[in-house]
Amino acid sequence: MSRFEEVLNNVILKDKTDLFNRIYVVSAYSGITNELLEHKKTGMPGIYQTFIHNESYEPAMLNLQKKLCSINKGFADIGLNTRKADDFICERIAFSVNILRSMDTVLGSGYVMRRELLLAARELLASIGELHSAFNSTNILQNMGYNATFVDLSGWRDRKERTIDERIEHTFKNIDPSKTICVATGYTKGIEGIMREFDRGYSEVTFSKIAVILGAAEAVIHKEYHLCSGDPMIIGENKVHPICNTNFDVADQLADVGMEAIHPKASKPLETAGISIRIKNAFDPSHSGTLITKDYICPKLKTEVVTGSDSVTCIEIHDTRMVGEVGFDMKIMIVLEKHGVSYINKATNANTIDIIIAQKDLSEVLLTDLRAEFESVTVKEMAIVCAIGSNIAKPGILAKATKALAEANINILTVSQTSRQTNMQFTVERDHFVLAQRALHHALCEE
Repeated sequence: MSRFEEVLNNVILKDKTDLFNRIYVVSAYSGITNELLEHKKTGMPGIYQTFIHNESYEPAMLNLQKKLCSINKGFADIGLNTRKADDFICERIAFSVNILRSMDTVLGSGYVMRRELLLAARELLASIGELHSAFNSTNILQNMGYNATFVDLSGWRDRKERTIDERIEHTFKNIDPSKTICVATGYTKGIEGIMREFDRGYSEVTFSKIAVILGAAEAVIHKEYHLCSGDPMIIGENKVHPICNTNFDVADQLADVGMEAIHPKASKPLETAGISIRIKNAFDPSHSGTLITKDYICPKLKTEVVTGSDSVTCIEIHDTRMVGEVGFDMKIMIVLEKHGVSYINKATNANTIDIIIAQKDLSEVLLTDLRAEFESVTVKEMAIVCAIGSNIAKPGILAKATKALAEANINILTVSQTSRQTNMQFTVERDHFVLAQRALHHALCEE
């Protein structure tokens, strides 16, 4: 969104003879949601974190306002009416500050459940980024002479209680997408709270719900890169290649290790509704992108993607009582559920269970609860590397992968593959993360 002039030319106005029957769901400008909430990758506190810790959130909101108005100024050359844009976002910032003050007062009284009110504050703050970018995008299009409609799903000043689906249906009730270019906020207000369920994946959930509710022919996600056979920053731009076709199962496997083509909770409704997803590089408009469908199987035996994460931790639970005891690992799952932790991988033998989780989910209270239940609980930082494909269920692929890692002098700590055989997962020493991906990509994807 920060490169909106290119998006305008490459996506929205690419075919000026066919502008309508499209709904554009926009995210915030780069870095804005991080400032509003917290940095998605590093966890660096944003305005939400200052609010929940009773710190000075009002100066932070005013600094954000200056930044948003500065962004507005940068779009003046392509048609943004900066006075209107500044007035719009300043009004929303002022309104939000007033709500936060009221929340702060109520929290201080001690008469309300703190968690519910903080979740409402998180929703409020999250909406600001998409309100800003959607309004600006619509204003630019209108000033260029196009019939464009700002579709505000944030529920700003709307006291009527609606579910997320109801708000989408209500908002689009009097809009005819065949006659106007629709630009919708990625945030949707609903009584169930879009961030309670999906947190930072909320814009893709809005995108998915609009597609299903309005019966889209195809759901297209425009990113700043292609969905490739590997990370070009790790493997090398000259060695990776875009994936032209894959299926929802592969998309789920990618999301499970943090390489999200689309949030898994956003893809499920599309898959169920029979709506295919296309991932396109907004800055390479001539490329058709990656088409994700339900039934696609690669006609050739091959690994489609090599990916992974170097931000995982292995919790090793060793207990001599587990051998032969039915349901022993259920005790582990109960502790993980209590702390809201979803595991990526699980490896077992007679008396040891290794649970691989995202490092951000590791906490001392989690470990304390596990150690209260089991004989020995140890933790080790690791990396996970995966070879994923829709057609790797044939003899020889796993052998080829392990041979490639062995020849690179990489020790495999755990290995996992279900009988469905769409994802071979290897945990390795964190220092071997890059080398392992390069070795697997060379052996499996560069034929």
